[in-house]
Parts: sequence; C-alpha cells; structure tokens
Amino acid sequence: MNIIVTSLFVQDQDKALEFYTETLGFVKKHDVPMGKFRWIALVSPDAQEGTELILEPNEHPAAKEYQKRISAEGIPATMFGVADIHIEYNRLLENGVKFTMKPTKMGEFTIAVFDDTCGNLIQMIQK
Repeated sequence: MNIIVTSLFVQDQDKALEFYTETLGFVKKHDVPMGKFRWIALVSPDAQEGTELILEPNEHPAAKEYQKRISAEGIPATMFGVADIHIEYNRLLENGVKFTMKPTKMGEFTIAVFDDTCGNLIQMIQK
C-alpha cells in the first residue's frame, strides 16, 4: 500500500497555489474545475510521479474549525522534508515567509515551522 495523495485545507485556493508553487517550489500536476472549487494537485519537482498534495478548500465548517484550532495551538498541518534546512530556511526568509520556529535541533532531526499564509503552519524537517 502506498500514499498517493494527501490533502491540506486552505482558505483560498488561488493564494495557496501561488504560495506553494512560486514560494515553496512545488509543481502543479492537476488543476481541474470542480464546480465552485478546483482539484489542485501539486508534486515535488524532484518526485513528479510521487505523492500528490491536494489544496483542499476549507469550505466545510468542520474543516474551518479544524484548521483554525490546530493553527491556534501551534500544531503543523503537515511536514515537508528538506535536504538542508538552513538553506531552505534562508531562502524562504528572503521570500518573505514568516517562521514561528527557527531551525531547531531535536535529537537526530532539525525542524522549523512556518506560516503558509493560507491558514496553516507547516513543519520542515531535515533528517
């Protein structure tokens, strides 16, 4: 069994698509109209046949409440792996990304947390 798709609730699909592609560097794989919203799937530029990240509209009240509460508690909505967290941290800082946690060593890992501007905290990790 493989993980092929994972979703992330976002407040605004257009804003999220711009942030995740232009700022973070993901690649748009699908952008399909689905009524009022779209099926937007992104992939890593290094693994374009890998797991897809769906930018899911948080239109449902339960989704809005979930997103609001985990963010308020400082809980990241998901985690992205990076080869060199300090390079990524500096690159994202230069692009105006706001961090809630600078790169911090935790055992054999180093993590950092940033705001995706779409209602989520995202954790980066270097193993």
